[in-house]
Amino acid sequence: MSAGTKLELLGLIDRAVADGWAHATACRVLDLADVRAHRWRARLRDTGSLEDRDPGGGAVHGVLSWEEAEILDLIEQWGPVDRSHRKIAHRGSRLGVVFVSPSTVLRVALKHKVHLPGEPYRPRPKQPVLPEIPWERNRIWIWDASHFTRAGRVAYAIVDVVTRYWIGYLLSSEQTSTQAQLLFARALEDQQLLALDGNPHTAVGEDGLPIAIDDDGLPVLIAWSDNGSEMTAIDTRKFMALMAITQHHGRPGTPTDQAHIESFFSHLKGDWPHLTTIGDAAVLDTELARVRREYNTVRLHASIGYVTPDDEHHGRGPRIRRARSAGLRRARAERIKENRARRQAS
Repeated sequence: MSAGTKLELLGLIDRAVADGWAHATACRVLDLADVRAHRWRARLRDTGSLEDRDPGGGAVHGVLSWEEAEILDLIEQWGPVDRSHRKIAHRGSRLGVVFVSPSTVLRVALKHKVHLPGEPYRPRPKQPVLPEIPWERNRIWIWDASHFTRAGRVAYAIVDVVTRYWIGYLLSSEQTSTQAQLLFARALEDQQLLALDGNPHTAVGEDGLPIAIDDDGLPVLIAWSDNGSEMTAIDTRKFMALMAITQHHGRPGTPTDQAHIESFFSHLKGDWPHLTTIGDAAVLDTELARVRREYNTVRLHASIGYVTPDDEHHGRGPRIRRARSAGLRRARAERIKENRARRQAS
């Protein structure tokens, strides 16, 4: 607050006191503490001014001048190599010349207008376009692996992107194309895509294998994954071609391109945390089978309208959602009717 403002406030208080107001009351009306007004008066008598003095001083842990010089020398010598203030701070500790935090290095650099190169710009590859395909079950499968370190195993899983149905899993101690082939062979058999059953969704040929092209000229099944070595292996590609499955890969180093399966494993380990504490592989396999049944048939999934993946995968999801919407409308109408009747009766 400026000295002029303080003098104006003291003048208002003096005039109010002259008109019969109490000093404390006048201060309260002006939203000013009574004790502060008295301090201002004492300072005015002692110094003849109400200007705020420079606080002076500085942080007792402030960086020293020689440390500032060492930081500037480090930036000049190691800036092109380390590129960031964080690495420069640790470089100083490593060399034993100066021990400061990364924020101190940054402040010194800004103070002296020294530019650090920073991390080089790395343009992301263009996101691959998912092939046009009807949005229905058993059309887009996404798969990945997650480690269960206590049991010393890795779990592969396949999830239907459309219905979020957990189609299958494979627990293994290795990550090779053999596991990928076995995983998909089991999944195709589980979904009856290797049998001539007359179901129009199975899309199989005369040899009992899925056909590559549907009647509309689009691929029947897409296998969506990241760029893991077992996903891009030549043997895996040959197997997928034999099974007439089109592979789709996200960008390297971009897990959000496979957000569906990343979210699946996050919920799997988050909703059933005991899985990560199991040390016996056989017990883990048994628990995964039990959790898969619970995930598919009990747990409501937010991404498909709060029905179970089993409901959505087998066509019951739309009916359940319609029934809930109708129930909400019916309950609202009944509440309105009953509340109106109660008000009229009262």
